[in-house]
Amino acid sequence: MLTALILTLSLHAQDIKKKTVHATRIKTPVTIDGKLNEAFWLGADEAKNFVMFKPGDGDPETDKKTVVKIVYDDDAIYFGAVLYDHDPTSIPTQETTRDNIGNADFFLISINPNNDGQNDTEFLVTSAGTQGDAKVTTDGEDWSWNAVWESAIQMNDDSWVVEIRIPYSALRFSNTNTQTWGMNIHRKIQSTNQQFTWNYIDKSSSLFTQYAGEITGISNIKPPIRLSFSPYTSITSSSFDGENDLSYSVGLDLKYGINESFTLDATLIPDFGQTAFDDTVLNLGPFEQRYSEQRSFFTEGTELFGKGRLFYSRRIGNTPIGHNDAANMVGENETIDNPDKVDMLNAIKISGRTKGNLGIGVFNAITEKTYARITNMDTKAVRSIVTAPFSNYNVLVLDQQFNKTSSVTLVNTNVTREGHFRDANVTALLFNILNKKNTHFIDGSFKLSNIRENGANTTGFYADLSMGKSSGNHQYELGLSKVNDTYNINDLGYYRQNNYKKYYGRYTYKIFKPHGKFDNYGMNIWGNINYLDQPNTYTHTSIGGNFWGNTTKRNSLGLNVFMKLANSKDFYEPRTGDFTRYFKQNHFTRLNGWFSTDYRKKFAIDINGGGLLRAGTTEKGYWFGLAPRYRFTDKFQIRYGLDFENVLNAKTYATTLGNGQIIFGTRDSKNIVNSISAGYNFSVKSGLNLTFRHYWSPVNYDDKFLLLNKTGDLTPSVYQDNLDINYNIWNFDLSYSWEFAPGSQLTAIYRNSLFKSDDLADLNFGKNLKNLFDEPMTNMFSIKCIYYLDYNNIKNWRK
Repeated sequence: MLTALILTLSLHAQDIKKKTVHATRIKTPVTIDGKLNEAFWLGADEAKNFVMFKPGDGDPETDKKTVVKIVYDDDAIYFGAVLYDHDPTSIPTQETTRDNIGNADFFLISINPNNDGQNDTEFLVTSAGTQGDAKVTTDGEDWSWNAVWESAIQMNDDSWVVEIRIPYSALRFSNTNTQTWGMNIHRKIQSTNQQFTWNYIDKSSSLFTQYAGEITGISNIKPPIRLSFSPYTSITSSSFDGENDLSYSVGLDLKYGINESFTLDATLIPDFGQTAFDDTVLNLGPFEQRYSEQRSFFTEGTELFGKGRLFYSRRIGNTPIGHNDAANMVGENETIDNPDKVDMLNAIKISGRTKGNLGIGVFNAITEKTYARITNMDTKAVRSIVTAPFSNYNVLVLDQQFNKTSSVTLVNTNVTREGHFRDANVTALLFNILNKKNTHFIDGSFKLSNIRENGANTTGFYADLSMGKSSGNHQYELGLSKVNDTYNINDLGYYRQNNYKKYYGRYTYKIFKPHGKFDNYGMNIWGNINYLDQPNTYTHTSIGGNFWGNTTKRNSLGLNVFMKLANSKDFYEPRTGDFTRYFKQNHFTRLNGWFSTDYRKKFAIDINGGGLLRAGTTEKGYWFGLAPRYRFTDKFQIRYGLDFENVLNAKTYATTLGNGQIIFGTRDSKNIVNSISAGYNFSVKSGLNLTFRHYWSPVNYDDKFLLLNKTGDLTPSVYQDNLDINYNIWNFDLSYSWEFAPGSQLTAIYRNSLFKSDDLADLNFGKNLKNLFDEPMTNMFSIKCIYYLDYNNIKNWRK
């Protein structure tokens, strides 16, 4: 099989004709107003004859044609698009915030100045005038990236018009006299659920960026000095349990184009006080909960740093490494002030790609030393304990792309802490090689972790190798993974578990063209055989499958099933850390389905539900979710969510006694989440947003606890304790944002939050809510202003 795949890698691609359009150089000023009434637009070359991307496949335009013209000058490239429609009054125009399309048509330009078929930059404008922008790589679209550019729309009797100005400072291109840029153009017609592209895209391929056409005629332009500053100031007032606090913050974000290919991003004295709250849950499992990153500096332009999944930016500024140790040092008549966050002093990112398609990324962040302070209430003496030392976090990525769609990558992450605290280093070699048709692949990763603590080094190893077919109606993958028991990347990465071997396979069938009542659908089946690596022990076999589809009426639905075959040995649930104990579990089946109605309609709803049964036991579970949404006007929309989960008679880890005995319990647990999100937009530049979430999880243990014996079975135990949990989190955010100038924003936010965890697990919903509101509430009000300054604009002001 390997020989056959290597032979396949040498095949040549089928030729897909690239369209070209000539860009015209202009000398007269351009007013971005959506009118296209300057004389130079009349003689400019046209990009036209679009073809269907979704739901069809290459079908020509009918009556709603699209014509795009391109001009440029010494400072920017301009796009003028006429999107014909026989009834423009029927075009939906929901006003949304940046990067959110909503119920609207859109026009999107995907530009690749290096014309490498892999690294695009997208600029989107909706029929309401909302802007969106993204970086595109082989890993997908990154809509957290933002640039400063101009656009305007205008509705006419037979069309709507888009006019765009993209300054060269928003792009990266070489300093050559004559240039040919890669480009594709998308148009989405929301009312008919159709999307067209200028150059044909093969939807069965795994990489759409390779299907770009080309812009010719660009000459004698020079990359500008890419230097911008975003100074900011914020003021925050907070109160909790009768104590008030007022704080101020001033900082600076900076972007500098080191050369035509590389950019430095820096943040000095960052303020993350307005970061959205996390969707925290009660985690009773053996693995750490992963949170999404909400801080913009760590989400914008970080596509290189995600290679190999070794960089989990939430580690920076997270809970101090010695937080729990300090909490355990509190004696009688003592109180502790123990911060749960570490302040970040500064951070930088340097990223770009050479003419030879070598991507280079360097990330570095420095965090402040953090102290816990323990006060003796009798003597008033205070002792300070370092819970987080002065620390440096570093990521280095070298990503060599070749043959348009293949790459080899070297990644290194490093955490260096001052003093006796532990240091960590991880190095990885990754490769993803596709044949020239982009139909078959070989993918692999080899990672080495090293932790130095208390004068000793601990080294761990991870390896994964897979091969398969990644395009067409029939796709498959076969692979294996091996991770030893000392592999640990969690100082700067995130990894749930180590010490396993896995053999896995997957088969997928997809339909990309409308068929019957479906615009598209797909299904897959998969399976894996799992072993503990050290000692070599079979643990379980899992299989599963799912189906998903989008109907011609714009409804979406899916069904998935997951099964563990035969009984399994769980070496993680006992929480020993040394894999000397395991828990025998009977096999189970889990079934889940979902359905979503047409989002084009004012009212839409998302529904999901499922259940779990474990053979030979009374354990069972069921869950459902409802999320209706209603769009009152193009400015105002609200969504309510209810998620309910109930698991009965689950036998799980409860505690470990001082003598080493591992106690399990039989528990009933519920998770109930109520959430509301609403938005009112005064315009596409300003709006109000409300986000609310109440998470409630009561856990009831049976009073008959169980002892885990060395054979993995459970026997009755004399242990008695009340381990019931009643866990509540309440978060409410109301924010106003206003983009008062390009790249500049004023944000005001009011937030309140409550938290309570006790053992009153038998309360009903009303009494539980009353019990929660007996706790003191945290209130916070913050105003933050960011002002964008571009060096090129400042230079023009002085002329």
